[in-house]
Amino acid sequence: MKFTDGFWLMREGVRACYATEIRDLRVGSDRFTAYAAVKHVAGRGDTLNTPLITVECFSPAEGIIGVRTTHHAGKAQHGPDFALPGLDPAAAGAHTRRDGAITELTSGPLTLRIDGEGPWGMTFLDGEGRRLTGVDAKGTAFAATPDGAHHMIAQLALDVGENIYGLGERFTPYVKNGQTVDIWQADGGTSSEQAYKNIPFYLSSRGYGVFVNHPGKVSFEIGSESVGQVQFSVEDQSLEYCIVAGPTPKDVLARYTALTGRPALPPAWSFGLWLTTSFCTSYDEETVTSFVDGMAERHIPLSVFHFDCFWMREYQWSDFEWDPDVFPDPEGMLARLKERGLRISMWINPYIAQKSPLFAEGAEHGYLVKRVNGDIWQWDLWQPGMALVDFTNPAARDWYSSKLRVLLDQGVDSFKTDFGERVPTDVVWHDGSDPERMHNYYAQIYNRTVFELLEKERGHGEAVLFARSATAGGQQFPVHWGGDCFASFTAMAESLRGGLSLSLSGFGFWSHDIGGFEGTPDPAVFKRWLAFGLMSSHSRLHGNVSYRVPWAFGEEAVDVARRFTLLKHRLMPYLYGAAAEAHRTGTPVMRPMLLEFPDDPTTRMLDRQYMLGPDLLVAPVFTEDGQVEFYVPAGTWTSLLTGEPITGPAWRHETHGFDSLPILVRPGAVLPWGADDQRPDGDWLDGLTLRAFGPAATTTTTETLVTVPDTTGAPAVTFHVVRDGTAVQVTAEGMDRPYRVILEDTGAAGEGVGTVRVG
Repeated sequence: MKFTDGFWLMREGVRACYATEIRDLRVGSDRFTAYAAVKHVAGRGDTLNTPLITVECFSPAEGIIGVRTTHHAGKAQHGPDFALPGLDPAAAGAHTRRDGAITELTSGPLTLRIDGEGPWGMTFLDGEGRRLTGVDAKGTAFAATPDGAHHMIAQLALDVGENIYGLGERFTPYVKNGQTVDIWQADGGTSSEQAYKNIPFYLSSRGYGVFVNHPGKVSFEIGSESVGQVQFSVEDQSLEYCIVAGPTPKDVLARYTALTGRPALPPAWSFGLWLTTSFCTSYDEETVTSFVDGMAERHIPLSVFHFDCFWMREYQWSDFEWDPDVFPDPEGMLARLKERGLRISMWINPYIAQKSPLFAEGAEHGYLVKRVNGDIWQWDLWQPGMALVDFTNPAARDWYSSKLRVLLDQGVDSFKTDFGERVPTDVVWHDGSDPERMHNYYAQIYNRTVFELLEKERGHGEAVLFARSATAGGQQFPVHWGGDCFASFTAMAESLRGGLSLSLSGFGFWSHDIGGFEGTPDPAVFKRWLAFGLMSSHSRLHGNVSYRVPWAFGEEAVDVARRFTLLKHRLMPYLYGAAAEAHRTGTPVMRPMLLEFPDDPTTRMLDRQYMLGPDLLVAPVFTEDGQVEFYVPAGTWTSLLTGEPITGPAWRHETHGFDSLPILVRPGAVLPWGADDQRPDGDWLDGLTLRAFGPAATTTTTETLVTVPDTTGAPAVTFHVVRDGTAVQVTAEGMDRPYRVILEDTGAAGEGVGTVRVG
């Protein structure tokens, strides 16, 4: 939200007060509070009839410094508030230091400095004393707007050349400089500034992050109202934000996800190929079986089958009952599918149509959200007479879970938790939550309710969602997918931008509808999207009005689907290691290039390629003719598909057939390569090969640790790899069977159990 009219004027009807100077500073051992006047105080009379802004500075966790600015502290706090699992001020190690007028608060490698005698301002410094960002003259304020609303405002300085990323799954330009971003959940597709996953956290290319600890609407002006500032504001009496230290982007994400919650580790089976009925298509058991048979006949391994909305009767979403005319024997059908090794996913949403028997049940027990006058909130958008489950009511959560438990007992393994964005603000919540703050936060309690049920019923490590909406902390309940995109190359590229932005917002796992959701893709779009989709953390074939079985797009599409599904399975020892890292540290599986190469300025703008785990560069092809342009960082990389060496730093222009795309292996990488290409959750150690690629420099000795996890994410075996010129020695810890080592740059190979030497 903008408050000024250019540099000199305020917008019509806006009245703003800015912190100007400190009138009192109270310093504790691990925090301090400043009381800032909003005008220069020349005499005692200037202290009358004027506000103070209270500025509290503290550390919620190591390497994070929080700032809370308050105008009137008496406003009732109704919640909700972000649950912060890593909140631990006692362990933050924060301490203050005073030197004359200068007061500092330090936590880990981050210091906040304030001058008690100068003009108002704050400076944030890294562990080397370098200024990361700061609060300048107009950086702490409140304003009243013509509609009578009261806004708290903060600004943090943008340095020359500094880029801002994140703020959730945003489909607008990847670098957020120059944009206005409102953190407000919306069901708006993938082709506008609206977003399903709005996260009030951004990451800076200068090695820090900023988390605005407010679950309601946060309005960001990123170099847009004031081109040298990131401004954020809330309609409230208080505003809290946290500066998160680096120095690397990975360090920032590690601290941020430690505070807001690390991603759960999805089960290994979820990394295989998912196939759905699509949305508005006609399907019954015969149709479903024909799809499964068709995949098997074409030797395309399938891991999960998903039933979308119309598994339930029309006008009755949600009643969680199979349409008996279409599925007369759901238990038998699910048993038959599971006998074929498939997992089952079901579409759900948090809305209850009036025609559903659950509407009367929920109304009777008070499980549905009500208006201020006591009426149940309803509208006809999406479902006729639709109501909303009140997940702030523990009894309503139990009731909702009990309906899903019936499906789990029938054999369902996962739920697609669709929607959760269209949440009204003219309502009263069971727990008294502020409706404006609950609008965004609803997604969190909705997804948490379903995820916790899956964990309880299926066991720890077996829970996985396919969720569309999220807020800060939602990364704890993976997986999330990109929502309703068009079936076009443009939408394919905007989907990737959204995924990269989400990954820089703390989310470790992300997927998208292969081929696009809206409409029917051209076969070229579908085939290119297949390669991209199967080189993502999770892979799902899904559409709206047409099926997404590969043979519907020609035999070449079948070949592409098969090729990349088998490739992904072979990569599972490597990919699941990256997944375990996401769970352990917060580093996402699909990584923007700047995460792995923060010191390479070229990587800071790249939004059409990514790293899949630490060692694979993937550049999807967004053209029918196969033309693709991508950037290769320094060193000699190797094409995974052709073995061609490619030396960077350099831009590459290549042409790829539909069965190919640039997948480059990082210099010196050692890829654990599985023998089983038929399933994602097989025995990765059986027939394992270590593929050692040429090091960055052949004249030096390099040492690499390669860990292959088991299906719980725990280390199953660790390989110590020492490369010396053209020779390599591998020593295995925990390996009880033969494994193979291949030097990809020389072709030399060897096999053994404990120690293997090649070359």
